[in-house]
Amino acid sequence: MSDARQVVIIGAGPAGVRAAETLVAAGLRPIVIDENARWGGQIYRQPPANGAFERSKKTLYGFEARKADALHTTMAALLPHIDYRPDTLAWACEAGRLDTLAAGREVSVPFSHLIIASGATDRVLPLPGWTLPGVYTLGAAQVALKAQGCAIGRQVVLAGTGPLLYLVAYQYAKAGARVAAVLDTSPFLRQVAAAPRLARIPSTFAKGLYYVGWLKAHGIRIERGVTLVGIQGEHNVESIVWRSSDNSSPSETITCDAVGVSFGLKPETQLADLAGCRFRFDALNRCWLPELDSGGRSSVRGIYLAGDGAGIAGADAAELAGRRAALALLDDLGIRHPRGPGMPAAASLERELQRIAVFRAGIETAFAPPANCAAQWPDDMTVCRCEEIDAGTLRRCIRDGEANEINRLKALTRVGMGRCQGRMCGEAALQLLAHETGRPLEAVGRLRSQPPVKPIPLSPALYADDVAEIPEEARDE
Repeated sequence: MSDARQVVIIGAGPAGVRAAETLVAAGLRPIVIDENARWGGQIYRQPPANGAFERSKKTLYGFEARKADALHTTMAALLPHIDYRPDTLAWACEAGRLDTLAAGREVSVPFSHLIIASGATDRVLPLPGWTLPGVYTLGAAQVALKAQGCAIGRQVVLAGTGPLLYLVAYQYAKAGARVAAVLDTSPFLRQVAAAPRLARIPSTFAKGLYYVGWLKAHGIRIERGVTLVGIQGEHNVESIVWRSSDNSSPSETITCDAVGVSFGLKPETQLADLAGCRFRFDALNRCWLPELDSGGRSSVRGIYLAGDGAGIAGADAAELAGRRAALALLDDLGIRHPRGPGMPAAASLERELQRIAVFRAGIETAFAPPANCAAQWPDDMTVCRCEEIDAGTLRRCIRDGEANEINRLKALTRVGMGRCQGRMCGEAALQLLAHETGRPLEAVGRLRSQPPVKPIPLSPALYADDVAEIPEEARDE
């Protein structure tokens, strides 16, 4: 392929793999950028190739083992036909160029067309004690189990809300870890009310019911409609305190040495932002998302989005959206769509995505993050870990009338300016700003992304083509 038609895919999860498969079937050879060492994304994450432990796919992925194996097998077959770049971080994006970091060196990757399949991350909302050693996101707890073959603690409490809460609890318990409790902030009646929409995908709905039933049958405590009061401990996690959201009973303490917590998922949209894509506020996902047409085209010519990075919809939808974005790209290049088994037409993909969208609306209703939680945050609670900014600092800035928009608040307090670039604290800062100003979330602005979207080392060797080019006095730094 000439440089005039250089197609790049960011991400080798369900969306990225299916996009690559579709493009290869049409005769293209895309570059696939994968931050992980092996393909599969988060949902189908593989253990290290030469790891010190072995677990079967049935053990790792449960009901999804067949889907995981199909995706892994597809990607393995694609390797001779693509330029696969694992262990490569895409940390910035501008017109026609990606900045990546691979093997400790910066590599610039030009593109004519780009599919961003960047996936999602945990939605983090702070609570007192959340910065203690032993507190993890649910996603991190999954990574520990799948990629490292270990649990995050000996006595684990999983808290927050969302389908991932029950899936991780099931995976941990099945692996032999001791799960002390599952604390769900979503009320049970809200989950029941969402059941008709969840039933639109009966197999997925049934799996969710199975996880809950299995956990209860094995004596694992499940509490719904809770308020998380805080995590306690002097040097590390020792317990978690919760109470009923309706205050019908006093608070209760559960002893534990690790907590996995998150409040659903949110799309990773930083690269789309840096690429100049236009955004809109999505009430269902409760966040700003890139504007897309039905094929996954963004407002920037030649840039497409697919999978959870474009809006949370799950692994099945990600595979469909990856294919659909690839077909849109082929249309824009004037290349005929591939035909054959496993290559559905665009209209068929869109119909199935619409069906899944109804189910996802039910999920977001059933497991909405707690409302007005910012009102309960004490002033001395850390909101931004990187810059050590507490809730009181943010409140004073807002109440003094100095900031009523998120980027102004960032400029004045440095919230979101640290290593995570707001990926962990941005949601909390937005929630607090909206609460203090009495405005809806969409009215307080969108936290603008800045490169690097994830931490990169600052080293003279990073940009040098040869060690000899580094000044001698800097070589040991």
